[in-house]
Amino acid sequence: MQTMANQDWHNQTIVVEFILLGFGDLPKLQSLLFLLFSMTYLATMAGNLLIVLLVITDEQLHTPMYFFLGNLSFLESCYSSTILPKMLAGFLTGHGIISVNACFMQFFIFSCLGGAECYLLSMMSYDRYLAICKPLHYVFLMNGRLSFQLAAVSWISGVLVSTTLTVKISQLSFCGPNEIDHYFCDISSDIRYVSCSDTHLFELSGLIFTCVFTLPPFLLTLSSYVFIINSVLSIHSTTGRRKAFSTCSSHLTVVAFYYGTLMLVYMVPRSKNLRDVKKVLSLFYTVLTPLVNPLIYSLRNMEMKEAMRRGCKRFMIYMTP
Repeated sequence: MQTMANQDWHNQTIVVEFILLGFGDLPKLQSLLFLLFSMTYLATMAGNLLIVLLVITDEQLHTPMYFFLGNLSFLESCYSSTILPKMLAGFLTGHGIISVNACFMQFFIFSCLGGAECYLLSMMSYDRYLAICKPLHYVFLMNGRLSFQLAAVSWISGVLVSTTLTVKISQLSFCGPNEIDHYFCDISSDIRYVSCSDTHLFELSGLIFTCVFTLPPFLLTLSSYVFIINSVLSIHSTTGRRKAFSTCSSHLTVVAFYYGTLMLVYMVPRSKNLRDVKKVLSLFYTVLTPLVNPLIYSLRNMEMKEAMRRGCKRFMIYMTP
């Protein structure tokens, strides 16, 4: 930290770096946690990038459904790469030192991707609602142009909310302590403890954005699946009904965990007693969701499996001399 001689600062210090405490309170588990999160990161990147590659290269996957899935997988790849590499570096070095500017950048990217995913998941559920409940009109209702516009709205919304919050954070003064009790730079969680400015406006803005970006998309997703399940009940085939229920329940479970943990972390009043609980809950939307989304939404899908087979055949033909 650098000391300011300026009288206006009353000899306070300006924070130039933060210390991410992460899981430092579990010193005996550092090696195990490094191995666990390393495997999680590799599996997450492999699954999501495979889906992105297949959606781009296989013409039979050039449909609105897979366009949304490709966007989600790309988003999850960026999401994991924003958080996990820094976390893994902290396990290796034993500390999580990050500059203020790098911290702001990580917060900006994280909030941008988080906001975009909230709306993207609801767009995907709406797409499935149209496909299952209005199959005869699906082609006309969900065309390529509309799917692109819906995805663009999700990304632009994420950029707008992250820009607003990051600008507000950058206007605050940080004069110590410089410790953030988290495994990534979610500075909003400890803002009142690390900033010497009045943080009420920022906290109010964060709460409003959390409500706007979680409650409406979650209710839209939930209502979409209610209509989908109602349509599934009309399926006469027991096998088809069981398969549809399995798919819908797995989708809804992941979505509920994602929105639910976000709301618990950011809408429940901040308290030092809840820090560790919220840190564990954060793992659901930062680590677990990016890992399981490829499995839940895509890799169990028959069309995706066929695309993988076609891709393997093309690769083998290409490699054959």
